Amino acid sequence: MSATETAEYVEPAESQEGRPLLLVDDDELHCIRTGRALEARGFQIVRARNLAEARRVILLEPPAFAVLEMRLRDGLGLSVIEALLCRRPDSRAVVLTAFGSIANAIAAVRLGAADYLTKPANGEDLTAALLGHAPANGMALKPMTADRARWEHIHRVLEFSGYNISEAARRLGLHRRTLQRILAKRAPR
Repeated sequence: MSATETAEYVEPAESQEGRPLLLVDDDELHCIRTGRALEARGFQIVRARNLAEARRVILLEPPAFAVLEMRLRDGLGLSVIEALLCRRPDSRAVVLTAFGSIANAIAAVRLGAADYLTKPANGEDLTAALLGHAPANGMALKPMTADRARWEHIHRVLEFSGYNISEAARRLGLHRRTLQRILAKRAPR
């Protein structure tokens, strides 16, 4: 790591005692696996299964770090970013989602997310994103598949339609239910 990368980010003061991290995900198995990987790298994990639990943790003791799922049963995990940064401006949040899209990544970064990763991500990638380090092997650019390009286009149209499913379906020339089925699936690779 170069001196300029070090100067960009200074780790929060708790790093000497441990790294408190809020892990928000309603997929229990994934939450357990991710939590174990991060605990092995020195983070102290507090798990939340929904937005209400996450907000409660943030109000009681805002953590230095957070890993958030984009889609939760009770809303969007992006709202946790705003709540966390209001209570603790030096915290770093990473969005980790199975429903990744460029539009969602842009929205997350605009709200203050430090990084945006798609599942599955390994512990090393998550740790690098949380600490603001470049990945050890650099960024490997992969060409976008046709299915992924379609997915990105659908999400862009949905965003431009104000997340109105009926309007987005009309603009895309799809039936509303067809669009809902497409959006319910995981993002293609």
